[in-house]
Amino acid sequence: MKIDFLTLFPEMFEGVLGSSILKKAQEKNAVEFNVTNFREFSSNKHQTVDDYPYGGGAGMVLTPQPIFDAVGKLKETSKAAPRIILVCPQGERFNQRKAEELAGIDHLIFICGHYEGYDERIREHLVTDEISIGDFVLTGGELPSMVIADSVVRLLPGVLGNVDSPLQDSYSSGFLEHPHYTRPSDYNGMKVPDVLLSGNHQLIEEWRLKESLKRTWQRRPDLLEARELSEDQKKWLEQLKKEDE
Repeated sequence: MKIDFLTLFPEMFEGVLGSSILKKAQEKNAVEFNVTNFREFSSNKHQTVDDYPYGGGAGMVLTPQPIFDAVGKLKETSKAAPRIILVCPQGERFNQRKAEELAGIDHLIFICGHYEGYDERIREHLVTDEISIGDFVLTGGELPSMVIADSVVRLLPGVLGNVDSPLQDSYSSGFLEHPHYTRPSDYNGMKVPDVLLSGNHQLIEEWRLKESLKRTWQRRPDLLEARELSEDQKKWLEQLKKEDE
């Protein structure tokens, strides 16, 4: 996979892309990151990339020319049509399903804006996806673009050490993930559940499924509304509700 970031602040990406899983993913040749300052594509002699909005109003608006030209240049080296992602508060809410969808794309281009917003022609005629990571406003698109990239890259084949890890993540299964424990089994009187020490893998798997369902029901019941439950899961859920009465 190839991921390009168009930004006015390329230095913001150095620590994140050069650390942890994202660094390992590059070393394994699973992904190639490129960060481009789209100010370099400005045709203005002062390299300005923003201007006052028509009709008046607060703030400055990013002009279309530098971004259109920067994306055009990146597309020249793309083997297939890239997904061009605008990160903004008005976009589709990002979730695990979207991450899985984007993980199957060969080339992603993130447009990271600043200031008041973008010229609307960028939205209408250039981008393929508008994505928001939540109902709040940030200074720019750099942080959310890195959040999305991290979520996507960890799903690529060979990036994580255990191939089952992404399949067990919260949201991947439709439920929140079950609790985890490690050594020691007794820490200051706080003990690991006996079932996890039993060695009975069938009972352990059942416990994990029940705990996953319980945690989802307690913390994110909205996730259960759109999911079809098995008969066992329905029974467990009814039992949980009775215990809570």
